[in-house]
Amino acid sequence: MVSVAEAIRQILEQIPRLGKERLNILNSAGRVLAEDIIAPRNIPPWDNSAMDGYAVRWLDIQTASAGRPFLLKVLADLPAGKVFSGRLSPGGAVRIMTGAPLPRGADTVVQAEDTEKAGEWVKIFAATKKGKNIRRAGEDVKAEERVLDEGMVLQPAHIGMLASIKRSFVSVYQRPRVAILSTGDELLEIDEPWEEGKIINSNSYALAAQVRECGGIPLQLGIAKDRREDLLAKIQQGLQADILVTSGGVSVGDYDLVKAMLRELGKMNFWKVAMRPGQPLAFGVISGKPLFGLPGNPVSSMVSFEQFVRPSILKMAGHRKLFRPPLRAVLRGDIEKKGGLIHFIRCRLSIEGEKIYASTTGDQGSGILSSMVKAQGLLVLPADQTLARGGEEVTVIPLDPTLFHSDTPTYLSWSGARRKNCCFGGRFKV
Repeated sequence: MVSVAEAIRQILEQIPRLGKERLNILNSAGRVLAEDIIAPRNIPPWDNSAMDGYAVRWLDIQTASAGRPFLLKVLADLPAGKVFSGRLSPGGAVRIMTGAPLPRGADTVVQAEDTEKAGEWVKIFAATKKGKNIRRAGEDVKAEERVLDEGMVLQPAHIGMLASIKRSFVSVYQRPRVAILSTGDELLEIDEPWEEGKIINSNSYALAAQVRECGGIPLQLGIAKDRREDLLAKIQQGLQADILVTSGGVSVGDYDLVKAMLRELGKMNFWKVAMRPGQPLAFGVISGKPLFGLPGNPVSSMVSFEQFVRPSILKMAGHRKLFRPPLRAVLRGDIEKKGGLIHFIRCRLSIEGEKIYASTTGDQGSGILSSMVKAQGLLVLPADQTLARGGEEVTVIPLDPTLFHSDTPTYLSWSGARRKNCCFGGRFKV
């Protein structure tokens, strides 16, 4: 039996990063970038107006005021997307829209609110600061600047940046194909007629959802019956994927056909991990493909997936950050456990004032799937700890992505608990 830390080390050591593929940028959102992105030109490519108003020479308006407006000749109207072909002469102005290129000779834009149109002329009522209301060429991005780094997870702003530099396709890491196989004569598929003594194959669906949630492509292989030829055929089919995940048949007392076949087909690193739930867990490499033998109990299966399969899928897909960031919470009520095993306790979380509180979901049996339904996190109790007292701070792995969501804009009166779990580095000005 290996520790959780040792199991993670051995697994990730043998998980390769997949190859690359080119995708349309809209389809690449959420994927891991597989190349550095260099800007071919300045953004914006030229000086342009940041306001609707008038492009002028600052020397012509430097002492203008409401009591003594300056009168300038309007030479042209310049909407966004058009270019003033001439050069702004002394005493002249060009009516300009936001985003339009700054005419040659102009060095300032006076916003429309400080002007008044008078036929072919415009009155300037304010001595705008020189260079005001102009976006300079390269102000956003300079030519040859690296704007996106390989390994970044592409977000909406990144997609916008790619579009702004005319990149319609981009190289990303491939998504792992994860084959999922449930084993055992006692299992029924979801749409099969009900039989006394049978169990619905829920693991296949829960695992497929977990695969999809972390960016993998689930391939459900159905159920392998407790017959050698059926199990062998399904395992060989699963080995066509990037990862094979089996459910059931690896714990003490299980029918040993699964174990015997895995030993026969490849090298297994371990069969047990010092954790609860999920102690019976097999990992090895068969025909060059990582294979995870998860327990058959639904909670054990899902918790084991979270600890070991999820980071493996993320690594294959090019991610650098493989684990959910933990948070600290105050425990409600005492929890006793035996020493020697890390316990992952399903818990609910609540935010009260400046603290986050954790309470168990109730019965923690490995077959009680409703404990996972209710869980917003996994409360982690170390192997050497036998008692956690109410009021103590504990470590929690959050599972619910909506944990800090709210039906009101809480950032307007952000609580200490949210501030504590959201840290910004460095100093900045707004």
